[in-house]
Amino acid sequence: MNDSALIHARGLRKRFGDLTAVDGIDFDVQKGEAFGFLGPNGAGKSSTMRMIACVSPPTDGTLRILDMDPSRDGPLIRGRLGVVPQLDTLDNELTVRENLIIYARYFGISRKDARVRADELLEFVQLTDRAKSKVEPLSGGMKRRLTIARSLVNNPEVLLLDEPTTGLDPQARHVVWERLFRLKQQGVTLVLTTHYMDEAEQLCDRLVIMDRGRIAEEGSPAELITRLSTREVVELRFPDELPEIDSGVFNGQVARVEALPDRILLYTDDGDAIVPLVHEKLHPQSVLVRRSSLEDVFLSLTGRTLID
Repeated sequence: MNDSALIHARGLRKRFGDLTAVDGIDFDVQKGEAFGFLGPNGAGKSSTMRMIACVSPPTDGTLRILDMDPSRDGPLIRGRLGVVPQLDTLDNELTVRENLIIYARYFGISRKDARVRADELLEFVQLTDRAKSKVEPLSGGMKRRLTIARSLVNNPEVLLLDEPTTGLDPQARHVVWERLFRLKQQGVTLVLTTHYMDEAEQLCDRLVIMDRGRIAEEGSPAELITRLSTREVVELRFPDELPEIDSGVFNGQVARVEALPDRILLYTDDGDAIVPLVHEKLHPQSVLVRRSSLEDVFLSLTGRTLID
């Protein structure tokens, strides 16, 4: 076992009858890092998170959390974790502040300390002015920030976040990202799942890309882009039917050509250099040169077809 890892998994599996949701994965999460699970629906991300949260026992393999065995030490581990579920589970009948105070009592925190902690957390997530408001009329972004605040009442060493910004508008997402970045600066270890590539690039020091219950790749976002894609991508759009393109016509400057229903992607290390050739040989309606992204890596590994 990696002695410095807060979470250590080897050959981790989770089966539900004949369905294998997680199929023998290995990973380590180090203290103070932000670690992500990225993957399409059904890839096994949430099943993995439930095992880490000690609410779903592994079917097979090794899992150590905070140097403890979740099958034996589940309550002790849960007391040192914070959990932000995919769907908010706030009590709509209580005020914002009461949601935090009552949740703190579940961890044996005294009423006096719970009130102090609630006020600190409301300030941290910028909800002090809504402390006496009921939860129901809050915006989605406010509810998400309150859920994050609630997950922190016990001063967790590891914070688990399942799709932390799903359904939020761009402004609310950026506020949540900023709060999570501050937590990481304070030494909290973050483990998150996400569908958003920009979120993974913003928050994760390291991540794994999962597909069909297995880990397809692992590394930092920048490392994965460098290793598995080109530096730039040229997007071509045409007014009518897309032409067939052989990468060989670009004199070795294009590593891969990908045809989508509405555009063609050219993967290259120098997009500006091939733009004149593109206009000369293909006559596209529009040309866009952009940097390669984690989404390009993700889709090349997991495919563009929806999986039910």
